[in-house]
Order: sequence, then C-alpha cells, then structure tokens
Amino acid sequence: MHVLKLIFRNSLRHKLRTILTVLGVTIAILSFGLLRTVISAWYAGVEASSASRLVTRNAVSLVFPLPLSYKEKIRQIEGVKSVSYGSWFGGIYIDEKNFFANYALEAEHYLDIYPEFIIPPEQKAAFLHDRKAAVAGKKLADKYGWKIGDIITLRGTIYPGNWEFVLKAIYKGRDNTVDETAFFFHWAYLNEMMKKIAPQRADQVGWYMVEVKNPEQAAEVAVRIDQTFKNSLAETLTETEKAFQLGFISMTEAIVIAIKLVSFVVILIIMAVVANTMAMTARERIGEYAVFKTLGFGGFHVSGLIFGESMFITMTGTVLGILLTFPAAKIFASELSTYFPIFIIEPETLYMDVAAGLVVALMAGLFPAWRAINIRIADGLRRIG
Repeated sequence: MHVLKLIFRNSLRHKLRTILTVLGVTIAILSFGLLRTVISAWYAGVEASSASRLVTRNAVSLVFPLPLSYKEKIRQIEGVKSVSYGSWFGGIYIDEKNFFANYALEAEHYLDIYPEFIIPPEQKAAFLHDRKAAVAGKKLADKYGWKIGDIITLRGTIYPGNWEFVLKAIYKGRDNTVDETAFFFHWAYLNEMMKKIAPQRADQVGWYMVEVKNPEQAAEVAVRIDQTFKNSLAETLTETEKAFQLGFISMTEAIVIAIKLVSFVVILIIMAVVANTMAMTARERIGEYAVFKTLGFGGFHVSGLIFGESMFITMTGTVLGILLTFPAAKIFASELSTYFPIFIIEPETLYMDVAAGLVVALMAGLFPAWRAINIRIADGLRRIG
C-alpha cells in the first residue's frame, strides 16, 4: 500500500505535466478506438453474412443483368433450397444528399432467405399483397419521420421517372449487426413499368440470392450453378455472400489500409509523448533513486516505481479514452449513418484499447527504468534538481 501511495504522489508531483499527458493519452485512445470502429463498420456486412447464402451475378460485371428465366433453372439445381432475385434501383429521395440503399426484390422468398429482417406479421401481409408497397428499415424510417401508410417518392436514376411507393412495413434487425437503413419494394412492380416504358429492359434481374440446403456444400452448389450457364449469352459468377461483400470492400482496400496505419501511428505518437514525460521524471529523480539504492532497495523496487507511475498515467488516460469512445461513437453513428449503417464498438476494439495502453505504459517506462537501475549511486547523488 505504501508503494502504491508513493506512485500516486509521484504521479501528481507535477500536476500540469501529468494532466496534459493524461489528456494526450485520452485523445489518442479515443482516436484509436474510433478508427478501429470505422474499420469494423467497413466489414460489418461481411461479418453479418450467412454461410448458407450464395449470390449469383453476371460473370462480366454486376452492372450487366441476368435473364429472369434463370430462376427456375437455379431452383432445380441439386443443393438449392430457395431462390430470390433483385435489382439495384438507385433512386433519390428529394435530393442527392439523402442517399440510402434502395432496390427491387422478389420479396416473398427474399424475406424467407433473410430471416434477420423482422417484420410484424400484419405489416408483412400488407406489403406482400400490394404491388406498390415498400419496406423501410427502422433507422431509415426514424431519420425521415416515415410512418406506415406514407407515400414515398423516389426519383429514378437507373430507371428514369418519379416512382411512388406506399410504406406498408418497417423492419427491425434481429440483432445490432443488421442494417436498418435499407429500402426495398416489389421487383414485379418495377418489371411491370419496364414493359411499358422500356420493353428491352423487362424480365431482367441484377442478381440472384440463393439459399443452400447444407452450408458445407455451398462451394459445390456455386460450381453447379455456374456450370449450368457456362457458354450462355449471360454466364454467371456465383460466390458466397461473404465473398460477394468482400468484393465491394476490395475496391476501397487502400482506404482501409490507410485507416489501419493511422490508428497505429496515433499509438506510436502518444508512446513518444509518454516516454518523454517519464524520461523527464526519471531525470529529475535520479538523486532520489540513488538514495533508495543507498538504503538497500534494489533495481526491482526502483524500476517498479517508474513503471508504476507510467502505468498510472497511461491507464488513467486509457480508461478516460474508452469511456469517451461510447458517446463519440453514438455521435458518429448518427452523422455517418448513410455510409456506416452499422457503427458499434466491438469488444475486440476495447481489448485493443487496453492492450495499446499497456504497451505504451511499458515501452515509455523502459528506458528511464534502465537508466535509473544502471546509474551508480555516487553519480546519482551528484545530480542536482
């Protein structure tokens, strides 16, 4: 207890320096935690992917469509449990800044394939029985103040014109990893309008969602699907939902790597700051450490005081940084919901925060402790100030 009391008093001997160092550590841990959360949010769709789902798209590019006739052929392939399909709509709500994912789906089977979308039974029935009906995620509905029965107009970009939908259902995620900012409606409604205004674009879909009977056979089922349409006018590329999501992330891989590097650079910078503080502290107390050695205290005790002080300062800042990460992440989540619909602090991020704090504390105290241990008593007693 006396040693802990001495460490505490030593840490506060220069209050301003200690406060500034703790503040620096707090900001660094806060920044590190937020940057790691951004990376987690980037991969949220990958982590939420199901092993029992496949995505089939045009082998050339997702931009090119597939014939609607592929549905029955895919459904008959061995290992396939259910098939649905959809097309990216790309509509704009009021103006371009109100971006959110919106697409047309074959809804009945889609909702079975994606059970993580929780819709009240009466709302689901109302949606399925109205061709102009639409479904919105709870976060999206809350953001724009939408209520059941509201008329929502989207200005088409891929499919020109103003499209009106009736909001018949609002879904919630089964857990906090489910995106609640999506908007979808019936593909049949889109196709019906295409037959009137652009017949050449009718009966075409953007991708197929395939549920397999056995997740362990997903790779084999994917090969069977692609072989079925090999050498056709629209060859397919079938991959797991996780691989499909990773394909999008790979387009921004440089950004993800840059964020990772910045997060570690922040820790290196604060390590230098804390090391400088501990070096100044040790230099000022060389005489005191020499007295300790004269009284019979060994290097273990002297280094313990230095490492203890470094640990106290660093971990105080670490705890404050972690506590501030939660309200900061909440603000980020509300401001960046368009780009990061899932922005939650993972337990792994908190573990990394603590680990980073411990590494900084140990590394910052290493050189000062080495100097204090190895300096001769006579040289230490000659030091003044």
